[in-house]
Amino acid sequence: MLNELFGMQGKVCVITGGSRGLGYYIAQGFLEAGAARVYITARKAEACEAAAAELSQYGECIALPGDAASNEGILSLTQTLNERESHIDVLVNNAGTGWAGEFGQFPEKGWDKVMDINAKSPFFLTQALLPLLKANAKADDYASVINIGSIAGIVGNGLDNFSYAVSKSAVHQLTRVLGKELAESHIRVNAIAPGRFYSKLTEFLSSNQEAFEAECASIPMHRWGEASDIAGVAIMLASKAGGFITGQIIPVDGGTTLIA
Repeated sequence: MLNELFGMQGKVCVITGGSRGLGYYIAQGFLEAGAARVYITARKAEACEAAAAELSQYGECIALPGDAASNEGILSLTQTLNERESHIDVLVNNAGTGWAGEFGQFPEKGWDKVMDINAKSPFFLTQALLPLLKANAKADDYASVINIGSIAGIVGNGLDNFSYAVSKSAVHQLTRVLGKELAESHIRVNAIAPGRFYSKLTEFLSSNQEAFEAECASIPMHRWGEASDIAGVAIMLASKAGGFITGQIIPVDGGTTLIA
């Protein structure tokens, strides 16, 4: 039963922002769980190709360099996938960015950039890939869309990253709306809301030992998330183990939202 519930055998998966951080961890998890193919995107072609080469030790991983956060990038990615695949089973909307700044000086360009990449792009990429998601989805084996939100979209502390916090709250609501909208098409839509994980966006803190230790002390589980923590939840949501879950936001944060 365990392999049937959590297995990814035969599944074709697409992960945006898959060259590093959470996207990379999820890609590795899917491949180790038996996914047929995992496509990863990233804006930097060299990094995308290098990550796919590394991940190929676990299974077939294909790099599709490009900007999945732009209209042109979404069109290109959609065309490429339609040329290569008759369907996809799992879409992970992971690509994202942040912009830090004090409230009084926070720029409009920082607001717009973050909202476009984090909140707008997941909607339009899911829309563009809907025919491929529907193609193999059925009542006893739904396709799955996983949006990557954040506990910043749940708690009331934006840590001077105002547009990031608001954009992730928007991702959570988008997840609820699409969960209802796409259920009739046999597509489940859920979101993971990570707490602190090691990534490019959190290097400013993980590289400061004093600040890092202070934050770990404030987290109920007294540590940051590891690759297996995010991959395990993603596998659950993408497999039959999550077959009756849709429209939900799942914090993976070591208990941070219990006290924040």
